[in-house]
Amino acid sequence: MAITTLDPDQISFARPVSERLAESSRLALARLRQDPTLAVSAAILLVGLFLTAFAPLLARTEYTRVDPFFRLLPPSAEHWFGTDDAGRDVFDRVLVGTRISFFVGFSVTLLSSVIGTLVGLIAGYNRLLDNIIMRFVDAMLAFPTILLALALIALWGPGLPNVILALTVTGTASKVRLVRGQVLSLRESTYVEASRVAGASTVRILLTHVMPNTLGIVIVLATFTLASSILAEAGLSFLGAGVPSHIPSWGNIIANGQRHVQVSFWVSFFPGIFLTLTVLAVVLIGDALRDHLDPKLRGRLESSQISTGKTE
Repeated sequence: MAITTLDPDQISFARPVSERLAESSRLALARLRQDPTLAVSAAILLVGLFLTAFAPLLARTEYTRVDPFFRLLPPSAEHWFGTDDAGRDVFDRVLVGTRISFFVGFSVTLLSSVIGTLVGLIAGYNRLLDNIIMRFVDAMLAFPTILLALALIALWGPGLPNVILALTVTGTASKVRLVRGQVLSLRESTYVEASRVAGASTVRILLTHVMPNTLGIVIVLATFTLASSILAEAGLSFLGAGVPSHIPSWGNIIANGQRHVQVSFWVSFFPGIFLTLTVLAVVLIGDALRDHLDPKLRGRLESSQISTGKTE
C-alpha cells in the first residue's frame, strides 16, 4: 500500500489546543509589533468592546432625559460632543450607542457563522441536499442585503431581536456558499477517504476532518460580517427600521442630527466618526487574518521576505 503524506495545514488541528493557542498568541503579538495600523485597529476594537460592557456606567448625564433648554448646544467643556435637538448629551448617547452596534454585530456574526458553517458542511458533503440548499442560497444572494433585511423587518416589525434575526438571515447565505465550496474540495481528500474506508460516520468525518479545515475561511469571513453587520444596523436605524428612536444607536443618532446638519453638524458628525473608525478597524483586522490564515498567500509573503533579505 502506498503511503501518502498530508499537508501540514491539514493536520495542524491535531495538535493540542493549548499549543495552538500559545503559537497563535505569539504570532499575533509579533504581527501587532510589526504593523502599527493593525495595532491601532485592535486598540479601537478593544475600546469598543470595553464601551459595550461599561458605557452606561461611563455616561456623565442622564442620556435619555429631554431638556429643550439645552437643545443644539455646540461642543464645550460640559458637553464634549454638544447636544441634540432634545437637549440630550451627544457624547453620552454615542458611548451608549456603542453597546447596540457591537451587540448586533457580534450576535449576527456568531449566529450566521455557526448556521452557515453547519449548513455549508451538509450541502458540500451530501450531493442530494446540495441541489436543494444551494437553490435557496442563490435566491437569497440575488437580493441586495439591505433590501432583503428591510423586507424581513417590514414583515416581522422593527425591534432589536428582529434586526438581529433579519441580518442573520441575510448574512448566512454567503457563508453557506463559501463553506460548501471548501467542503467540495475536501471531501475527496486522502484523509477523508481513509476515514470513510475505516468506517467513520459522516458526522465524525465532518466534525473531525472537514470542519477544522474550513475554520480559517469562516474566521476571516466573520470579521467582514462583523463590519457589515454594524454598518447595516446603523443603516436600518437611520431609515427608522432598526431599534426604537429612544434607544441610542449610532444610526438613529445620525438620523436625528441630519435634520439640523446645517446648523448643528456635530450631532451626526461624531457618531459617524465612531461608526467609520469601528468598521475600518474591523476590516483591517480581517485583512490581517486573511493574510495569516491563507496558506498560499502566507507562502508567497514568506518567499518575498526571503528574496529581499528581511528574514532573521
